[in-house]
Amino acid sequence: MSTSLRRLILALLAATGAFVGGWAYFAPRSWYDTFPGFGRHWLPVLGPFNEHLVKDVGAMYLALAALSAVAAWRAENVLAVQLAGLAWLVFSIPHLIYHLQHLNMYGGVDKALNVASLSLFVLAGAALLVPGGVASGRLTRACCRRGRRSRTER
Repeated sequence: MSTSLRRLILALLAATGAFVGGWAYFAPRSWYDTFPGFGRHWLPVLGPFNEHLVKDVGAMYLALAALSAVAAWRAENVLAVQLAGLAWLVFSIPHLIYHLQHLNMYGGVDKALNVASLSLFVLAGAALLVPGGVASGRLTRACCRRGRRSRTER
């Protein structure tokens, strides 16, 4: 995967994390009552409002946003990119599994949107685990022949 594509994925994850996290942390009741927006209300059907839990979720999304932003800034650093991808997977896989088990609370459109949106986070995290690709491999081999490590290996 190219550095530009890694940077794009990370920037989208950072923006999404900052939006969801900022909304949940700084306006927890609004987030709970109206998430994901656009006239949809996914959270009230899952149980009563809990400000502490909502603010914790917001803080976690803000942390993922910060990690993603730093990794996007250093997108040539494969380790930073892969750590961000792993962090999103560690969150997104159990999150998706939970929601797959509780889709009966939603209508057809909300079921589809729920699964699609949560699956995109899993796919994005997994994509970030893919090494730098053919161009990166050539760079790594060329640097190693000269007895130096490439920037992606440091």
